[in-house]
Amino acid sequence: MMKRLIAACIALLPVISHAQRATLWLTKANQSVLFQKQTESLAFGPISGTASSIYVDETKRFQSMDGFGYTLTGGSATLINGLKPAEKAALLRELFAIDADNIGVSYLRISVGASDLSDHVFTYNDLPAGQTDPTLNRFSLVEEQKDLIPVLKQVLAINPQLKILASPWTPPSWMKTNHDSKGGNLKPEFYDAYARYLVKYIQEMKKQGIRIEALTVQNEPLHPGNNPSLFMPQDEQANFIKKSLGPAFKAAKLNTKIIIYDHNADRPDYPISILNDPEARKYIDGSAFHLYGGGIDALRDVHEAHPDKNLYFTEQWIGAPANFGGDLLWHVKNLVIGAPRNWSKTVLEWNLAADPKQNPHTDGGCTACLGALTIGESIIRNPAYYIIAHASKFVRPGSVRIVSNVTLSLPNVAFKTPDGKTVLIVLNESDKPTTFNIRTKSKQLTPTLSGKTVATFVW
Repeated sequence: MMKRLIAACIALLPVISHAQRATLWLTKANQSVLFQKQTESLAFGPISGTASSIYVDETKRFQSMDGFGYTLTGGSATLINGLKPAEKAALLRELFAIDADNIGVSYLRISVGASDLSDHVFTYNDLPAGQTDPTLNRFSLVEEQKDLIPVLKQVLAINPQLKILASPWTPPSWMKTNHDSKGGNLKPEFYDAYARYLVKYIQEMKKQGIRIEALTVQNEPLHPGNNPSLFMPQDEQANFIKKSLGPAFKAAKLNTKIIIYDHNADRPDYPISILNDPEARKYIDGSAFHLYGGGIDALRDVHEAHPDKNLYFTEQWIGAPANFGGDLLWHVKNLVIGAPRNWSKTVLEWNLAADPKQNPHTDGGCTACLGALTIGESIIRNPAYYIIAHASKFVRPGSVRIVSNVTLSLPNVAFKTPDGKTVLIVLNESDKPTTFNIRTKSKQLTPTLSGKTVATFVW
């Protein structure tokens, strides 16, 4: 009996030891440390001392997380697909594999047809001037067969649970008031045809083994100056959803989520006004945001107006040439920390890859969008790579945001993962090292974090 009791106690020792220690990953703004696991294991001890504390309380829970990742633009897919097979396989494993050696990206955004970071403008139903095809007999994914679909298939073989969000930049030009890829409005007489177009896209991608988790109705609907683009004010988006897109999804029995807005945080009135429409809101899962205008706390306004609807952060660029330290600190504070603290279920950076001259892009597309990767003679990892890695590797889909308070110059966010681990991401914005406590339950960790450093603690 005594031997069995001793054996049982010994068996519990690794569990107790693991629960009382944390691992730490760091990235420093001066690039002296780039997403490196620290060799020392940090031990929790009893509550003591007077240093400022971050209190982590796993009993108070908020939204579940769908994931962290990037936009796999058409140009990104072209660059990745052009790598040598072994190099491409190694890179995709580094990005998407869920293991100790890789960063485990769990969410991707793609464009429906071309985005402005494709090498040319196209949709899946381009016709000669003056022609229309409301029955979509000439619909084709042939352009995506070149690069995007092969890359996605390889990614999904690595991580079958990866979630994919699709966003259109423009409908086919024959559906638009100006008959052009840039700007214009969707003609009301083609609402039903465009809804069928989006349904057909989801169905055809499914035939390729690619499930579209969610669809935003329109990328940046208030920015018709991009190429491609579409102007879609909130009343038009509401009408399109309730009259055409929602019923078309229902008739096709699609479970793909419909997400509205997909534009800057300075206009929370846009998604709120659509969600105030009972005929539109019944088809809508939530709202998506970028942060080229407004503050990240505007997402909370939308949550408070409609707490039953989800929030997503879907795009933020880094301009070339990068200011590594400034970009790292701003994006971690506002996106990786700020977006989840304001109820977002995703954090996605724009864009995954570009070449050394920030190509490819369309005529009129973004000429200075720095990829998370620069793919040329070698592969360079840029700020967005490290920004996302600090969360994607540890905060797996299904993780839940939990309570943590902000103290001193230490913005932070905490999560409980599906396998029971706690993840705390902390940013020291100041120039000086800061010593602080991490307190959870009846134990405490007291690290010192150097100035202008991002830290991920896991225990």
